[in-house]
Amino acid sequence: MTEARRKRVRLLQKYVINPPLKALAFAGKLPGHIVLETTGRKTGKPRRTIVGTQREGSTLWVVAEQGRYSGYVANIAAQPRIRVRLDGRWVDANATVLDEDDVDARLASFDDQKHVGMVRKFGTSLLTVRIDTVTGT
Repeated sequence: MTEARRKRVRLLQKYVINPPLKALAFAGKLPGHIVLETTGRKTGKPRRTIVGTQREGSTLWVVAEQGRYSGYVANIAAQPRIRVRLDGRWVDANATVLDEDDVDARLASFDDQKHVGMVRKFGTSLLTVRIDTVTGT
């Protein structure tokens, strides 16, 4: 996909789509979505973003729409220890970027097909991220 399209999608999500959804996910009121907190690779400050997930026990699966162009993916690559907001509370976790994962098969495993459709529509460089919660929630 073109760099121009990636920038347009990023701006739309950052300023229009994500803010209200992040508030709902933070409160635990948006099923299939979490707030993910990484450590900024340049600033060292906490960075929060909303992501759609598929939960399998203590493992969460995320398909990053912008792949390695996503700030949170770059932050995970630099520091895989993260926190996730699950059911209205913070949980420590470890994240792994899976370059070789079959993204189409991963998306097929998601329960929320509306979310899958949006990922496919807005995604420019799909990439799987595996999140393992430390507390086993």
